[in-house]
Amino acid sequence: MTRLALVATLIVAGLVLVLTIGVTRSQRDEPDNPPLPVPDQRPQPGVAVPRQALPAPPDRLNASDQAELDAWAQKVAAATSVSPRVLAGYGKAEMWMRSQQPGCRISWAMLAGVGRVESQHAGFGGAEVGADGRVSKPIIGIPLDGSEGVKAVPDTDDGKLDGDQQWDRAVGPMQFLPATWQRHAARAAGDGAQPDPQNIDDAALTAARYLCSSGGDLGTPDGWWKAVLTYNQSVEYGQDVFSGADAYAAAIPAP
Repeated sequence: MTRLALVATLIVAGLVLVLTIGVTRSQRDEPDNPPLPVPDQRPQPGVAVPRQALPAPPDRLNASDQAELDAWAQKVAAATSVSPRVLAGYGKAEMWMRSQQPGCRISWAMLAGVGRVESQHAGFGGAEVGADGRVSKPIIGIPLDGSEGVKAVPDTDDGKLDGDQQWDRAVGPMQFLPATWQRHAARAAGDGAQPDPQNIDDAALTAARYLCSSGGDLGTPDGWWKAVLTYNQSVEYGQDVFSGADAYAAAIPAP
């Protein structure tokens, strides 16, 4: 039996709300391949940046790029033990942001570090990611109902995203609250459909946009830490993301 910490983040009136949900998982929920060992690292903010990972394929994704992205994801999956379909979502987000905000320099490895902490790469509660990028069952956090250790956040979307018409809840593999999702959401497929927080491609791209909204260069210690602490103001959270991002980059480094 293991414990999986699911962290939900929200910025409300300039404050970041952090929720930790401890959930017991049965053996059948564990991945077939053991996860990549992630050494615990505790650097202080602004002192270090994770190593550079093998870049996602160049340029913004279009139909002709899919085979290259899939091949890249398979290669990275072999080194990191992360699902190729999930990695394709992280890689696609890096590709989009390389065109949309080249000065941000966000890496798929940082998104993987966030995804590891938030939902074990969309595997929380035994969920799996389908070929279309959508999780097999919705990933939804606890109600923000003002109970002990939880901030009260009344419903902002009439339960459209989280199924709760009384209180807001974090949703999807990257754990966005409805109000934050509505401000930053983007559709990774570029097909004009509504962004879906339960789709790994849309969730990863939205997380990338949110991280890049800090305005820094995520290839530098100052920029990386500013972004991750915008996502969640907990230094311990940033260190957990750093540990994952660095381990994935070390498993398949930039040439």
